[in-house]
Amino acid sequence: MRNLKVFIAYNGAAYHGFQRQNNALSVQEAVEKAIGKLLKCEPPVIYGCSRTDAGVHARRFCFNFRTESKIPCDGFVKGMNTILPPDIAVISCEDACEDFHARFCTKSKEYVYLINNKPNRDVFLQKLAYHYPYPLDIPKMRSAAALFVGEHDFGAFCRAEGKARVKSTIRTIYACSVEENGGIVEIKIRGNGFLYNMVRILAGTLIYISEGKRTESDILSALNTRNRDFGGVTLPPEGLYLNEVYYYT
Repeated sequence: MRNLKVFIAYNGAAYHGFQRQNNALSVQEAVEKAIGKLLKCEPPVIYGCSRTDAGVHARRFCFNFRTESKIPCDGFVKGMNTILPPDIAVISCEDACEDFHARFCTKSKEYVYLINNKPNRDVFLQKLAYHYPYPLDIPKMRSAAALFVGEHDFGAFCRAEGKARVKSTIRTIYACSVEENGGIVEIKIRGNGFLYNMVRILAGTLIYISEGKRTESDILSALNTRNRDFGGVTLPPEGLYLNEVYYYT
């Protein structure tokens, strides 16, 4: 039995997240059906590295699944990309060790939040970036972003119901940067794990910092007290991308 490690990219605008849903189309369902069609078998269960929400995108999303098929990895990539819908693409495929699991073997993940900071809407970025037409103070946002780096309790930067899903809200952020290029602002965050809506709330907090609605002292208070009121707004899902997944093996 082979254990295949697969990386895909997808535009999540048409999907209700990665994880299979009972009454809505998910990326997982689309991929499993495509694998079943390619390998001429019952659609297998694939194990994803993350649960992306509805409307969230991925540049490099990893999953694994087990199969007795002898299809070459390059043949799997080519075959899947002829079957999958145009908003999902297989990037790579390789044979992994028996105990590899796309979720549980993760070392860290990197997310990007894209903001279209141009005065006018860009129809070609619709559902691919959050449009914020007002001036952003990038140096101020960068200074505040540095406060997120390190091991902290991010309970204040998590949607309330998400706290019940985890044993701890302590996470380690390895890097948090804010860059602007041609009116597109990219907030990039890498960490050992993320809470429900955490990246979208962190990005919203940085916008509040730029607007003067929050201060760096508020961020420190949020990290120390876990009080959601010290954080910022939860930004919409369309600007969020799972950018990269890093593994121990």
